[in-house]
Amino acid sequence: MPVLLALLSALAAAVYLVLQRDSNRAAPTGLPAWRLTLHLLRDPVWLLGQGSWLVAFGLQALALHLGRLSVVQPVLVTELVYTLLIRRFVSRWPVRTAAWGSAALLCGSLGLFLVAAEPRGGHPDPTAAAWAGAFLAVGGGAAVAAVLGRRGSSARRAACYATAAAGLGALEAALVKGAVQQVSLDGLSGLFLDWEVYALAACGAASVVLVQAALHVGPLTVSQPLLVALNPLISIALSIWLFGEHFTGNPATVALGGCAFAGLVLGVVLLTATGPHVTDAVRSAPRPAAP
Repeated sequence: MPVLLALLSALAAAVYLVLQRDSNRAAPTGLPAWRLTLHLLRDPVWLLGQGSWLVAFGLQALALHLGRLSVVQPVLVTELVYTLLIRRFVSRWPVRTAAWGSAALLCGSLGLFLVAAEPRGGHPDPTAAAWAGAFLAVGGGAAVAAVLGRRGSSARRAACYATAAAGLGALEAALVKGAVQQVSLDGLSGLFLDWEVYALAACGAASVVLVQAALHVGPLTVSQPLLVALNPLISIALSIWLFGEHFTGNPATVALGGCAFAGLVLGVVLLTATGPHVTDAVRSAPRPAAP
């Protein structure tokens, strides 16, 4: 059930990604991150995308409550495959054979990783010291990356913003798991008495701004692989550090799981490079008839 919920969350996230990407392309260039966000808040397409994000968030929260962080977050990578399907069968964009092959590599590597790594164990209540260490490492790293993203080439800026957003996204997933656990114990009445809810809101707001900045300042081929691949990697580290999840102790199986995760990352990079882009859609659009 957690895997199914994660797959549905990835589908809703793909709809969100397509809508927000289209609205980002229509936004004026050269805006700082905060002004870009204010501009997008007035865009109906972007707001519809945020509605899809809420659906994705709810499904992800339920999946995290029922399953392990180290399982749910890697499965969410399939949003790239759903995005490919949406672009091909809804937007009617052309898709190269290489993109389908990359999608197959991604899905096959994900399945092999989940089988070989065999995430298991864990507990629902991280200690205060574990949370402090997670915030210091991930939050501090995201802050440094965001500062570095203020200068440099467009590719470097996009990479820095995407890295910061991916780290906060992984921390956000851990906070969601903790918050949902508290709701299951204390009910909705105790939700707003839980510090994790307010930390989640802060991480979520910062992550939204950083994602928009990464998509806006640099090429998608730089930001998307980092946004998609770093999140599950950091989430796996947090699942071990915070929730005590662990993997099989067989060295050969662990090596196979590591190779599968490397294949997953390679599939993300190749799919980003070979998937359909705006220029492909423009070239394939029918030309108007000559007068």
